Parts: sequence; structure tokens; C-alpha cells
Amino acid sequence: MARCHLHKFGGSSLADADCYRRVAHILLTQGHSDDLVVVSAAGKTTNFLYKLLSLRDAGELWQEELQVLISYQQNLIEQLLSAEQARYLRERLSTDKAQLVSLLSLATLNDYQTSHVVSFGERWSARLMAALLRESGVAASHVDACSILVADEGAVPNIREQESREKVAAMLAEHENERIVITGFICANPAGETLLLGRNGSDFSATLIASLADIERVTIWTDVEGVFNADPNKINDAKLLKSMSLAEADRLARLGSPVLHSRTLQPLFNTQVSMAVRSSYAPHTDFTLVAPTSSQASAPVVTNLSEVALFSLTTQADTDALLATLSASGLTPLASWQGSRGGLELAYTPENLKQVSAFLKANAEAYGLGDVSISNDFGLVALVSADAVLYRKSFARLLSREAKPLYHDTLSLVTLVPKAQVNLLTQKVHRRCAGPRKRIGVILLGVGNIGEAWVSLFRRAQSSLCRELEARIELVGLVSSSRAYINNAGVHLENWKTEFEEYATDWQYGQLFEALSTLNCDELVALDISASASLTLQYPEFFARGIHVVSANKLAGSGPLPFYRDLKQQLGNRRLYWRYNASCGAGLPVQHALNDLHNSGDSVEAVGGIFSGTLCWLFEHYDGQRPFSDLVIEARGLGITEPDPRDDLSGRDMQRKLLILAREIGLDLELDDIQVESPVPPHLAELTLDEFLARIDELDAPMADALAAAAAEGKVLRYIAALDRAGGQLMARVGLQWVDKAHPYANLTPGDNVFVIRSTFYQGNPLIIRGPGAGREVTAAAVQSDLVQICRDLLQD
Repeated sequence: MARCHLHKFGGSSLADADCYRRVAHILLTQGHSDDLVVVSAAGKTTNFLYKLLSLRDAGELWQEELQVLISYQQNLIEQLLSAEQARYLRERLSTDKAQLVSLLSLATLNDYQTSHVVSFGERWSARLMAALLRESGVAASHVDACSILVADEGAVPNIREQESREKVAAMLAEHENERIVITGFICANPAGETLLLGRNGSDFSATLIASLADIERVTIWTDVEGVFNADPNKINDAKLLKSMSLAEADRLARLGSPVLHSRTLQPLFNTQVSMAVRSSYAPHTDFTLVAPTSSQASAPVVTNLSEVALFSLTTQADTDALLATLSASGLTPLASWQGSRGGLELAYTPENLKQVSAFLKANAEAYGLGDVSISNDFGLVALVSADAVLYRKSFARLLSREAKPLYHDTLSLVTLVPKAQVNLLTQKVHRRCAGPRKRIGVILLGVGNIGEAWVSLFRRAQSSLCRELEARIELVGLVSSSRAYINNAGVHLENWKTEFEEYATDWQYGQLFEALSTLNCDELVALDISASASLTLQYPEFFARGIHVVSANKLAGSGPLPFYRDLKQQLGNRRLYWRYNASCGAGLPVQHALNDLHNSGDSVEAVGGIFSGTLCWLFEHYDGQRPFSDLVIEARGLGITEPDPRDDLSGRDMQRKLLILAREIGLDLELDDIQVESPVPPHLAELTLDEFLARIDELDAPMADALAAAAAEGKVLRYIAALDRAGGQLMARVGLQWVDKAHPYANLTPGDNVFVIRSTFYQGNPLIIRGPGAGREVTAAAVQSDLVQICRDLLQD
């Protein structure tokens, strides 16, 4: 059966005896009996070995420093192992010391001998860890990676994959059902001479061996919990990433991540091996899993480099060809910018400075390179995500004048800024693009026809809206007149009706507000799509609890003036929003227009129109050919009127809408300040519905007379709301009116609303807004528009 797991432990995880014990505990409790283990040299051992070489090359005494290193290894052995196990390792250590003395005493050392000196740290770690595991009662062996990894020499050794794969397979067969502890950082040439795998060589060893052994997962145990969405040492609210794709991890590594190294990731491409990055100091905490592909939504990561080498040059060749050749040579730039007339800028890490300079010099003639200059005045700030394009505008808004334009590819956005700006820009980009998303919870008050239409609209728009506003906007509550369903995790929009039926419970206002107080949201917005007077009276409580409100309900905006003023004062005292465009004109931008006129310095003198789709329909069809009562009965059957047609015919609805508009232009009016002429006489208004419908034909004679009187003047009959304050005199009225046949009120599509606004700027040619003023879809759209505007205002504060 194939082995499933490889663990790699770095020097910081093996710094002392307690660290070794911790690693052994991890392997015994979280590993399996046949796991592979790759280890680095303990603590600073490799640095010590390089120091010995430096002292030797400088002609200084190195013997005393060697004894310090040997004593460190001896202490680890004595603290961790019993006498029998310790005796064997002490003997091996004594032999190694003699070999080091012999090597360091040579007049000259070749590269292989130098590498062999440096490699002792990994050999000591592998032996000691295998012995400690045996001490714990499990089967374990140590293996020198030089016996399984064969490489051709180069600036970085080039592994012979097929030959190494065969050696790895042989090793696995030889050590069945036991843990194998393998040295990291080293390999060998075909002659068996030691080669070093370079920076992060042990991590590379781990992923390489995992790919050669067809291991399912390699875990890099280190001193951090994993990959964060920013450097936690610099960004206080940096969050651990639980998963990311291999491609994202590789791009992040190339852009300077201190946790990942691109070379470590390369063996994982074109395999099904996943890589976990975990803390050996906190093995039970969350960690980051790097998978061939990530199944979760990509979380953006912000990274930076305090300094980059910026090459500026001109080329007579195709810049794409030059960039392709650089990439083929292992010198892909961090980012590049093309200017005019063959200008090109290439950003690299300072470590690549010499290699890139040599490449450009060697290829100057082939690519017609000229005017090559190098600057180290810039640092780099980048964002990495599979959804990087979604953050481009937000990132770009943060750039200073000195910043380079955003370079972008499929996985990243990159800019260069003066070094002094790197940290500040990193913080801004994290806060704007990668920091915690503000969560805005929405409570729907009214789950009838309009509520259903709004949920359908919101479901289609939610994903793009969240991306655009860079926030989480979620439906967290559904409330009817008698039952409520509040869910902090969010309501599933696809089956919200089923959830409501299954989980909604009876409620009272105290219980509702208590439930809302438990929601884990940064902001709450209540959508009142009811016609409930009792709900309107709770608006002060909504505002007192910091809950914003969108109203399609007209009762608050047209309520008693002291109540209305109190609501407005609450809004002014706190950062709260109340929008109620849907309460008048449904989706028509009437209140928007009035506010725009006010903000532009204009003064509205008159507002009028037909604000009822029902009354528009009735009077557009009423031409005397049929009794008025027949049209009312037909409209009721079509669902155009309220169940009791007198709710429309009374004019009370238009009166409330006119009052809302009057208050929008700054008039402190009460509802009774607007005169109402109802087509329904008082003796019919007081009847029950059945009685009214039985006597509805009593409307016909007075309506016929009114129609005839209008026709006698060459005009038509309409039911109109009108407010005029010209000359300092206020007139506000709702009722029947004769209008010219060419008037905007005279030729409407049945069911439309029309609003006519006259102002200082719009005198002889008034502003006219016309369109569907009722209906579930347009009302839902108006509610959605108000919700979006509140969200925008909240996110800009």
C-alpha cells in the first residue's frame, strides 16, 4: 500500500531537546507508522559549519568553534537518548568530528568537500531523530539523501528524476512499515559526491521526495501556523489562509512570501500531492493547505518587498520575445512595464541582480538592448488571488503619484512605490482588499408578492453586488405579520420559502429585536415592504438599535409631523440611513430628482401628477362608453385595485404620496393640510365592502356629469395630486381635474404614474418623470436601489 504522508521539519523546529521531543510527539500522534520524514540541521548548525569554513579560509583558529558545535550535538544526544542509543550516536559523532578535522585541515577544499562539510548538520539531525523515534518504541531508520537523489551539477543541481525515482522506490521497499528519516538540503552527483540544494533546500527535498514517492501530502512543519493574508508581524488583523491553490502559492512565493519558496513548490506541479504548512509549536491549530486546485473561493493575499532591483532599458526587439527568453532562463521578472519607443522596465529581487545583469549583457546585441540602468529606490506591494481582477479598481485607487501603474496577470496585481511608502501602502491594500469584509445583514419585513419579487432580484444580484461593494451582503431575517425567521448564518436564497415555513416562529416586537441583537453583522438594514401601521411605530426602536431602514411602506414618511421630525432627528444624531423612494412612484426616481435639484441650488415650486397606477388605469379607460362602476369591477377582477376599491378611489394613497414629496422639498405639512376630493361620496364610504359593491353603480351619475363637463371644455377628466407654492401661497390638493388633451396627464399608458416638477430652473418646460409607478417588480427594484445606496454610504464612511 502506498505511503500517504511526508513530514518536513526545519532547523527552528529542532533547535533544542524540547523541540526534538515535540517533533517526535507530532510524528507519534499525528503521523503513521510508515511516514517519511525530512529534516534540516538542528538550530543554527548549518550557519556554524559555514562559520568554520570562513575561519579556515581566513587562516584563523577554528578548532575551538568546532568543539562548541560538537558539544551542542553531544548535549542533544545525552538529553534525548538512553545510554545504549546514545553510545552509538556518540561514536558516529566522534568519527564525524575526525572527518571534519581532516577536511578543515586540508590546504585547499574543492566544492564537493566544502559541500560535504556543510552537510553534516542534516546527517546528525536524521540520525538523532530516527534514534529518538526508536527510543519511543517505533521502527525508524535514517537515510542519507545522497543515496537516493541523483543530480547533474549546475548553478542549482538538476535532479535526474527517473534515476532518483527508482532509488526512492528501492528505499521504500527496503524499509517497509517503518518511519524513514531523510536528510534534507543535500543530494549527490552520479559519482556520489555531495551537492547542496541551495536556499530552502530542505523544503525542496521534501516536496521532491514526496513527488518521487507518489506521497499524497507533504507537511512543512515550521515556526508559523501557515500562510497569512498579510505579514502578521506588520498587519495586526492578518488572517490565516486555510487553503489556496498551488498556482496562487507559487505566485505569492515569487513575490516575496517569507513562508513559501517557489522552488519548493515546483515538484508539486503536475502531481496530485498537496502541501500543508503547519506550526510545530502549535500542531493542533488551523493550518494552510496548498492543493493542486483550491475548492474554496480565493482569498486575496497582500505581500511586499522592501527593496527591488528595477531595470530600465530600451530594446529594438519584440518585448514579448525578450520576456519569454528571460522566463525560459529562469529569470521571470516580478513585474514588467512597457513604455513608448521600446522602453521596458523589469522588477527583480535583489538576489537576482547579478544574474539578470549578466543575461542582459550577454544578450544585448541579439535583442538590441540599450540604455540599461538599475535603480534600487523602489519597494514592491502586491496582491495575489485567483480573483485578482476583482480588486484592480480598489487597489488602483490607493496608488500615489510616485507609484508604478498596476501590473496585472491572472493571479496578481503588482506595483512599485518608493521604499518609504511600502509599509503604508501594504496596510491600505490589506484593509481595502484583503482585510475583514464588512458584513451587512438584511431583514425582510413582508414576505408577500413584493417580498418574493425582491428576494428573486436580490438572489440574481447578490454575487456581483458583493464583489462591487467589497462587502458581504446577506439576507439574515424573514418577518411576516405573525412569524419570524432569523438566521445568523444567512438565509438560503434558493429555498427561502421552505426555510421560512419550517423554521419561522411566532413573534412579538421585543422578541424580534432581541433576536436581531444576536446577529453577527457590522450593519443591519430592515426592508419594510409591508403596509403595517404598528411596524411603522417601531421605526424609532430600529434607529435606537442602529438599524437602517428602507421603506416601501408610506405610513412613516406621511405620519404625524412630530413623529416624522423625531425620526429625522434620530438619523441626524447618528450615522443612520432611512430611504423610502419605493413609497412614492415605486421604481421611478422622483425623490432622487428632487434631491438633485435641491443639491444643485434649484428651488422646487410645484409638484404634481398622477401617483396611482389604479386611478391612471381607470381614467385612461373612462370615456363614457361604459359606466365607471363597470371599469372599477373589471379592474378589481384584474387585481389592479385593492380588494376594497375604495382604498384607491378615496385618494388617501395619493394624498400620502404628495405629503412625502412635500416634506422632501422642505415643507412641514401634516396630512390634513392636503385637501382630498374623493369620487366616493360619504354615504358609500361608510358601507361594508359587500354593501358598497352592491350599490357601486351610484358612482356612475356624478362621474358621467364630471366627464361631460370636461368634454364640454374640450378637456379630459383625470384624478390628480397637485402642490404649488408659487408667490408664497401654498396650494395642496388631490382630486378630479380637467386637463387639456395635450397635457402630460392626458395621454398615459394605463397603469403609469407621471410626476411633473416645476422649479426655478424648470419653469416653462417642467421636468417630467413618467413610467410604471406600481407593480411588484418595479417596487422591488426601488427597494433594492435604496438598499444598495445605503450599503454604498456605509462602506464609504
